[in-house]
Amino acid sequence: MYDIHSKPGANYVSGIFMLIGMACVGLFLGSLASFAIWILMTGKSVMAMQENMYNPAYANVLKIIQLVSTFFVFFIPSWITAKMLSKKPFQLLRFNLYFSFNQLGIVFLIMLGSSPLVGALTELNKVIPIPSKWAIVFKQMEENYNEQVTLMASVKTWGDYFLSLLLMAFAPALFEEMLFRGGLQNLLQKWSKDPWLAIGVTSIIFSMIHFSWYGFIPRVALSVILGLIFYYSGSIWLSIWGHFINNALAVTQIFYYTSKGKSIEEAMNDTTPWYWGLMALAGIVLLFLVFHHIAKNDRKNKVPPETLSLEEQWLA
Repeated sequence: MYDIHSKPGANYVSGIFMLIGMACVGLFLGSLASFAIWILMTGKSVMAMQENMYNPAYANVLKIIQLVSTFFVFFIPSWITAKMLSKKPFQLLRFNLYFSFNQLGIVFLIMLGSSPLVGALTELNKVIPIPSKWAIVFKQMEENYNEQVTLMASVKTWGDYFLSLLLMAFAPALFEEMLFRGGLQNLLQKWSKDPWLAIGVTSIIFSMIHFSWYGFIPRVALSVILGLIFYYSGSIWLSIWGHFINNALAVTQIFYYTSKGKSIEEAMNDTTPWYWGLMALAGIVLLFLVFHHIAKNDRKNKVPPETLSLEEQWLA
């Protein structure tokens, strides 16, 4: 395995399959927990859940269900897998403080730049031709997704805003980054010795699990950005920070525009002209060049020499 904290017999390939298996188990347990929460908070049966799920009266119930289900699907599998592979599971998941405030600032700018890039890629995704039968299915999936987001994104007061930052911005960022960056990308990279392969595979899977064709390419791009942040910094806290910024910008946009009397649908409109996307991409590339340089120097100064020597076999 990777270091002196690895448990005997553990290896990267078994870790990858273990993580996927645990995520499937987590999906099942998360569903059971969701049913229990629905019954306890609404007093209605599981059979009535599908029919009433998008009722505005149950918006807070949906938020709690979303939080608990993602905890089971993303957090628990990542932690259990890391626990089975290493004596220090959070160290394996790259929970460390080997970064500087300069990196936090650059990640913030990168995520600001990713917003117009994602908007332009959304427009590109829409014009890709697909079979009519697929289009009907994908459109229905998109409508269901938007209906869920619209309900959960109802932010009318400052209290709603800060609660949404916690439930819709920070919690998903923490849980999803643990599975996709600290878990899947991390293990794929150590096994293959190819960071781009690890980032690419992880990004495709990351986008697929959102079940949204019309947002597929933008989410792949967003995941690549988060994957590079994780790879260059060597700390999951930086990718969590970037993911949180992306989510928080969306929550803030909804809060601002709805406070001005616009609908949530109008507030969620993130389409951007292609030329803004190209300029954003150029800016992101330049920021990553600076980020890579600063992160490399910070790691040399902050990481203990014995730890750094072990990491050099897989982290550039």
